Amino acid sequence: MVKPKIITTPSGDRLAILPLADYERLVDAAAMAADIATYDEFHRKLSTGMEELVPAAFADRIIDGENKIKVWREFRNLSARELADKAEISAAFLSQIESGARDGSFDTIKKIAAALGITVDDLA
Repeated sequence: MVKPKIITTPSGDRLAILPLADYERLVDAAAMAADIATYDEFHRKLSTGMEELVPAAFADRIIDGENKIKVWREFRNLSARELADKAEISAAFLSQIESGARDGSFDTIKKIAAALGITVDDLA
């Protein structure tokens, strides 16, 4: 890398002038450092249980529009009855929510999310 030329603007700001190729290498290196930091943070969270990996088959079901509660329930290997009990709602009501026949209140969705070990945002 070439030593940059330093200039001072009329307002007193000091600027470094360097070849475009050197500037682009610096930008690429900064982007790579940010990517590595993001990767490392994800793996730290994964190792502490703050993050989890969801198999593509389950993610694809959500992307395809299947009911998120049902997909997460099946991912957690819970029966409808088990999830309903954990969320303190009736199995019939859970079935209606999963089928789209009824909407759950925010409090109900919050209970379901907590029972699934996810956030309400994961069900939005």
